[in-house]
Amino acid sequence: MNFVFVSPQFPKTYWNFCDRLKHNGVNVLGIGDSGYDEIPDELKECLTEYYRVDSMADYDAMVRAMGYFTFKYGKIDWLESNNEFWLEQDAALRTDFNITTGAQNDFIDRIKYKSKMKESYIAAGVPVARYHIVSTLAEARAFIKEVGYPVIVKPDNGCGAEATYKLRNFTELKEFYAEPHNVRYIMEEYINGTIVSFDGVADSHCVPLFYTSNVFPTPLLDIVSQNGDLSYWTQKSVPAALKDVGFRTIKAFGAKSRFFHCEFFQLNEDKPGLGKKGDYVALEVNMRPAGGYTPDMINYANSVDCYQIWADMVCYDEVRNAELDGPKYFCVYAGRRDCHTYKHSHEEILARYGRQMKMCDRVPDVLSLDMGNQMYVATLDTATERDAFVRYVQEQAPAQAAKD
Repeated sequence: MNFVFVSPQFPKTYWNFCDRLKHNGVNVLGIGDSGYDEIPDELKECLTEYYRVDSMADYDAMVRAMGYFTFKYGKIDWLESNNEFWLEQDAALRTDFNITTGAQNDFIDRIKYKSKMKESYIAAGVPVARYHIVSTLAEARAFIKEVGYPVIVKPDNGCGAEATYKLRNFTELKEFYAEPHNVRYIMEEYINGTIVSFDGVADSHCVPLFYTSNVFPTPLLDIVSQNGDLSYWTQKSVPAALKDVGFRTIKAFGAKSRFFHCEFFQLNEDKPGLGKKGDYVALEVNMRPAGGYTPDMINYANSVDCYQIWADMVCYDEVRNAELDGPKYFCVYAGRRDCHTYKHSHEEILARYGRQMKMCDRVPDVLSLDMGNQMYVATLDTATERDAFVRYVQEQAPAQAAKD
């Protein structure tokens, strides 16, 4: 099997995908924009060959790379980046090179455009927030008259909290319309809920081979706009109701042979037309692993190897070389920003949580807006211990807290 992995050097832990493929006997070929000397040794060990392009956004250069691999190694059986930024290009390359094992061009709209996602969520029987596509100020006022303030405005095709606004009144609404916007925006009613994800790997029949869940207690929009500290965790177990809506969602989207990260609101209060407190309401889907260090957190929380699970899906359409019944934990991410002063030092954190600490590292600049500059990841047994860890890592020094 010839597998082309796009951008295997970023995020830095993605060499694990290539490693597991190699161990399953796959011929792994990489395309990236880093020099060969710049990629980690672990990745070099996994790849049969690495093709460097000046820019992965240059489609002609990517086509030339694919043509070279095809000429040298024969037909390419799989192509994947597992990266949100390259999903559309991945699909285009698969379509152009007749690679039928992954998403084609005709699949992309339903997983990239938030307005299109709603159609599949509705087909899954999952309630969705009311919305309209941003056009005129008059139409926005008519929509808000129906749903009330605040409203959320974000690019119809966008990632995370990028260029997202929470508009609380008419003044902020007018300010938004006064700015130039070069992309299509969607406006949605505000949902008072906690963001909960359903994550895993689906087989070729759109059935999860493995699944788990993450909880994001503070919306990323609020963290970015307020320069706050991100914390989130992988759950010890998946609630039955979330498993139900998650399985239905994967089937409705036709998400086959891939990683998935589906986001829902779990309502914090009753919401007429959407559900009761505790019910799940659709947010959006990402047909790739959750961002940042989440794949590793999934592994620590579930005592699994999700990289191996994914590689087994690629090779066998089932799990053969990974255990699924190990002990479970809360795996918690707590980030800190260089601009804040904290009560507890780095050394104190390591002294207190050293045995439970799984990851401790500086965050790459490209991820720091969302995730902070310094990260700590630990496994905890109980929700009380989980929350105490977050407080200890992120508690600011009194002078800093008073200033904020």
